[in-house]
Amino acid sequence: MRRTVLGAIVLSISWLAISWLPTARAEFKAGCATRVVTPDPLLPLSGGTGPSVPATKKQGDLTVRALVLDSGRVRVAIVAGDFLGFPSVLGNRVRSRVKEIPPQNILIAATHTHSAPDCYGFPDKNGKTGGNLPYLESVCAKMAEAIHEAVETERPARIKIATGEAKGKIAFNYYAPQLYDPRCSVIQCIGEDGKPFCTLVNYAIHPEILGNKEGILSPDLCGPLYQRITERGGGTAIFVNSAQGGMVTADNRDPAGGPDLRTWDECLRIGHLLADEALRIVADAPVQANPTLFCAAEKVTFPVDSPLMRGLIKVSPLLSQVKHKGNQIETTMNLVNLGNAQIITIPGEALPNIGFYLKRKMHGQNNLLFGLTNDAFGYILTKVDWGSFKRYEYISRTSLGEQTGEVLIDAALRLVNCCPKPQTLPAAKR
Repeated sequence: MRRTVLGAIVLSISWLAISWLPTARAEFKAGCATRVVTPDPLLPLSGGTGPSVPATKKQGDLTVRALVLDSGRVRVAIVAGDFLGFPSVLGNRVRSRVKEIPPQNILIAATHTHSAPDCYGFPDKNGKTGGNLPYLESVCAKMAEAIHEAVETERPARIKIATGEAKGKIAFNYYAPQLYDPRCSVIQCIGEDGKPFCTLVNYAIHPEILGNKEGILSPDLCGPLYQRITERGGGTAIFVNSAQGGMVTADNRDPAGGPDLRTWDECLRIGHLLADEALRIVADAPVQANPTLFCAAEKVTFPVDSPLMRGLIKVSPLLSQVKHKGNQIETTMNLVNLGNAQIITIPGEALPNIGFYLKRKMHGQNNLLFGLTNDAFGYILTKVDWGSFKRYEYISRTSLGEQTGEVLIDAALRLVNCCPKPQTLPAAKR
């Protein structure tokens, strides 16, 4: 209780400090940049907590992508990398290289492709890990480079933000086909010439069409999505996942009833379709000039009940460096207000019911959840779901524990209720 009150006080003080600043506002700016991080030679691929699988070829390049938003008083970086997850110990190495942005304002997400090198150092049956530390250090350096370039290339910008249902055969819930969130949210930065130069897509889906068992290093469906958005005039594309846990995955089911389609053609189909839907959804959104920008951060501690997760934290050369005490582990959650949108970060894979609940409680006209951001601590379930169904055995085992969902929801609602609300735009005329 004391921690909750203190957190609310800190957030309230930050809010008051901002409210007392002069009302004159600087011109809103944004910048973006990309770096290729495909390993050469190829490295083994990680699709989960088990051992990595050797890569025999590649399809597309892995990238890290940065979007910097700057209101003149507040600067925020949103970064996404084509990896299964990106632990805070690596994220903090990136933050330490960036002096232009407060570290707590740098949000680092993973797209969750299952066809990229291990960023955690998961052990095999002999205790050896597949994490290549020199490669990961190079990724951190390139991620920092992308943020630097985004800052250096900031330009006056307006934004468009929209949320709508993505139509077509894109995603489904493998455990219960209709229990997923079909809504796609899009943030687009518009230059002085009236043309988009960056498009961020926020949607819940596992990019695991290929999967690590195929031995193909790839950004999976995210690669075709990036390319399609750029080709169709959306500028640099960034994908940030949402509440895609248990198990909201790509709908690569064979219409003829055969095995799932694990081909690059299917990556192209779904990636292109999601890109087209994102551009359709944002096309008629109102342009927001000089949007407000606010960012809050809160340290959150999760109990670790799962024997599997406790073991991984102890033996992983990376997870063992994440701040933890006893059977607890700490991470950071962010709230960002951008124009009429509100964003909450999630350090893992929240189940769809948690995602729906949080969006319902948030205060934006557009509410976004950035999953697998700042950390990726496995699946996030509520206590009534954890260990309750045979279908949930795997996701319960690879969750921190029974209280993970409760802690996440409480922290998210604290941020939502203690921070200022985002802007409200007049309702669109029909």
